Amino acid sequence: MFKEYDVIVVGAGHAGCEAAAAAANLGSSVLLITMNMMNMAQMSCNPSMGGVAKGQIVREIDALGGYSGIVADHTMIQFRMLNRSKGPAMWSPRAQNDRMLFSTKWREILEGIPNLDFWQDMVLDVLVRNGRVSGVITGMGQEIHSKAVVLTNGTFLNGIIHIGEKKFSGGRIGESASVGLTSCLVKLGFASKRMKTGTPVRVDGRSIDFSKLEEQAGDEVPGKFSYTDTPALKQQRSCFIAYTNPEVHETLKKGFDKSPMFTGRIEGIGPRYCPSIEDKINRFADKTRHQLFVEPEGWNTIEYYINGFSSSLPDYIQFEALQKVPGFENAKIFRPGYAIEYDYFPPEQLEYSLETRLVGGLFFAGQINGTTGYEEAAAQGLMAGINAHQKVSGNSPFVLGRSEAYIGVLIDDLITKGIDEPYRMFTSRAEYRILLRQDNADLRLTEKGYHLGLASELRLSALNKKKQNLNDLITFIRNHPVEPSLVNNLLETLDTSPLAQRSKLLSLVLRPQVSLFNLIEIIPGLAEFKTKMPEVFTEIFEEAEIQLKYESYIQKEEEIVNKLARFENIELHPDFDYRKLTSLSFESREKLTKVKPRTLGQASRISGVSPADISVLIVYLGR
Repeated sequence: MFKEYDVIVVGAGHAGCEAAAAAANLGSSVLLITMNMMNMAQMSCNPSMGGVAKGQIVREIDALGGYSGIVADHTMIQFRMLNRSKGPAMWSPRAQNDRMLFSTKWREILEGIPNLDFWQDMVLDVLVRNGRVSGVITGMGQEIHSKAVVLTNGTFLNGIIHIGEKKFSGGRIGESASVGLTSCLVKLGFASKRMKTGTPVRVDGRSIDFSKLEEQAGDEVPGKFSYTDTPALKQQRSCFIAYTNPEVHETLKKGFDKSPMFTGRIEGIGPRYCPSIEDKINRFADKTRHQLFVEPEGWNTIEYYINGFSSSLPDYIQFEALQKVPGFENAKIFRPGYAIEYDYFPPEQLEYSLETRLVGGLFFAGQINGTTGYEEAAAQGLMAGINAHQKVSGNSPFVLGRSEAYIGVLIDDLITKGIDEPYRMFTSRAEYRILLRQDNADLRLTEKGYHLGLASELRLSALNKKKQNLNDLITFIRNHPVEPSLVNNLLETLDTSPLAQRSKLLSLVLRPQVSLFNLIEIIPGLAEFKTKMPEVFTEIFEEAEIQLKYESYIQKEEEIVNKLARFENIELHPDFDYRKLTSLSFESREKLTKVKPRTLGQASRISGVSPADISVLIVYLGR
């Protein structure tokens, strides 16, 4: 029934969809195996894409030629740019999406890729021959051969769902867990551990009194994720904010003795930054209320997601507590919240390409590596799909550095530092976040995607046009003279000092009170730029203003990157015996032997390796 494929992708979540699309678009023959073809790229938890640092990742996926941003744009019901009150390095796009449309759009895209095939089944084992992967065995007994395999199993590996004292097998509620694959991988020599995540109660919107909630509308002028010509959002659905209270907390506490988290029935570690409601009231006992975000699941549904009310308490306790939240007195629920415990494989077992060190041609991506979040999973899927193609084509791995992308930070953190809790991306994890902004992802990555063969000629052409327009605009701002009489009235309204003499336009743009958008109608020449590029003028003007206002900070960060690059590029042999360097600390020898860093730069970021240890390595390498 089956030919030999170049790449088999196991699992059709966010990681699997990006991996299959990337490998197939690059020219590999790909088979995508999933247990349920109706749930491709399912938004298992909250129906949204992006957020703090996550939005930057979605932009990077898009810039490289992936699809998460395109699908998000086609299915969004609300858009907000978060952290506008802070500096542009912190700005993060976030969209609320239609859950069902999101999955449907992903399937439509995948079915439009000619050399991508599908098979609905469970994968039970990985075939290995002479240290290299050679295919998979499925639940229906099919032995399917390939040159590379990408595992993106999400929360399905030996998944167990917990609701109070009830527990049952499942990868998501209503879906079977994947059983057998973990033990097969462990037999091959892989180490596995357990993790836990959760999801909140879903509520019938007809039973919510929205007059008691705070409305949270989208941006007045909504943006988007993709740099391609995706449709603009013309209307939006609002989200809402509700609050718990002491009565809610006391009701929840009645179920603590039946909580699988507090009684020890859950062994896996949960996400620190997305705790359950019972964990919040236990850890932050001094707080009299917690914020809840009430989010619609789509355009044409009455179902609402209660963000912040994740729980594994008994269903009747969840229901009783929810009805004590103002606005939810008469709430009806579709299903309770639950916790899910599943297997993952510590990511120190991977190369930077996401290929496993033990088995050639076998790649791991997504929650199997201990991450949490659609965006982190999609980014890993994209990189694993690219590198699976590179592997079977005999090409070098495609790797992004920490100064090039949040995706580079994500993968470096996983492999170098390891994890002891579900990994979630934050802007604080990126030491070069001034360079890694959401607005410049295409400037950083589209050429790389094009040279790989993933980003299209059309994308590159649009990028070059953007660069030219941006350079022209910046040159104009640097050199154009401005008369005081033109701008002093505006400066007075903006509460900034007037011009005493003719000055360059740049001097005005550098003022924190002044935006380039304030000046469009009063500075001759600026309006011409708006006319010349009406579709993208907002994007170009914003980019120019950021580059000029933060020029000194950007240059300083680029200098640091260049200074450290010489260490980053000094290669270390993966089989080097660090134990013979007795000048290294015992902990350093242990960590270096375990991680097997690829470069001196990676070695310097390993927890437990001190600057003195790096000096020892430099001296040794010098010899």
